[in-house]
Amino acid sequence: MLIQKAINIKLFPDEAQTTQVNKTIGCKRFVFNNFLGLAKTTKYTSYNQLSKELTLLKSSKLFLKEVDKFAMQNALKDLDDAFKRFFKKQNKYPKFKSKKTETKSYRTNFTNNNIKITSTYIQLPKLGKVKINKKIDLKNIIKINSVTVKKINNSYYASIQVEYNYTSKVAKPINSIVGIDVGIKHYLTTSKGIKIANPKYLKKYQKKLAILQRKASRCVKNSKNQQSLYVQIAKLHSHIANSRKDFQHKLSNKLISENQTIVVESLTIKNMLKNKKLAKSIADCAWSQFITFLEYKSLWNGRTIIKAATKFPSSQRCSCCGYINKAVKDLRVRTWECPNCHSIHDRDLNASKNLELYGLGLI
Repeated sequence: MLIQKAINIKLFPDEAQTTQVNKTIGCKRFVFNNFLGLAKTTKYTSYNQLSKELTLLKSSKLFLKEVDKFAMQNALKDLDDAFKRFFKKQNKYPKFKSKKTETKSYRTNFTNNNIKITSTYIQLPKLGKVKINKKIDLKNIIKINSVTVKKINNSYYASIQVEYNYTSKVAKPINSIVGIDVGIKHYLTTSKGIKIANPKYLKKYQKKLAILQRKASRCVKNSKNQQSLYVQIAKLHSHIANSRKDFQHKLSNKLISENQTIVVESLTIKNMLKNKKLAKSIADCAWSQFITFLEYKSLWNGRTIIKAATKFPSSQRCSCCGYINKAVKDLRVRTWECPNCHSIHDRDLNASKNLELYGLGLI
């Protein structure tokens, strides 16, 4: 099966390559901010017009010729995409890129064999051969599309977008369906009665994070001590994100391997985050990321993901008789008795059972 896949590797650039990467990231940010500034004074046109103006800009700003040309072009494409989303009212008006807060990265494209990968290095435009930290399965890579070079906590990484010949590792199709209800106390509850505890990685490290942030705020601005603390804070945030992602990958792999069909709710996370009391806990769960993992892994492995309708009353409906109990809208109600059939329900387990019935087409 031919799939689109990202291969993430760590880079070990030498001093000259490190300087070139940093220069490219800076030039990419300069190009984005320069043309965003022009768009604020004059009407935004299109990517094609910006590309012509970039050629003229290079003749006056010679340092732009020293870096990868695809990084500059992709900066314009990102700006063009930001404006298109703004015109469609999907996003707010584009903002200037900050040297301090924005993710430090740039994207280059594959053309005329300008990118090559071996077991020990990756060859990139303007950088040459850069050492890598792991062996890549080259036999199954059909085509390289692009490479994103990132700088995270003074370390360098590459995300290689490839067309990959994927062979599923899970078992053959099985006659098993499961409904899963996600939550905060328990990360998810399955219709089979299994409850997975929520690791709450952000809450686990919140005290340590607060101490570091307090120390950084008391330091002299832009001092070495403050910069050192900022690096520690960034590393801790990275550790939290990676720990959460590792948990979600393992859990999604288990669900995909054990079930043919998985039924989930259609969650409107944006609206849920408006709840000030629960917003931090909801964000820490990263349910959207988890469901994304389930979706692409189900596609790769011949499984099926069913999303229940947004207004489907999974928690309010009695999974035994179908009675709708509107009192269960209150999130504080964790167990309830059905007024019709007098069944006692655990809120999360009942919701997951209703989702399974939805997947079977019985509701």
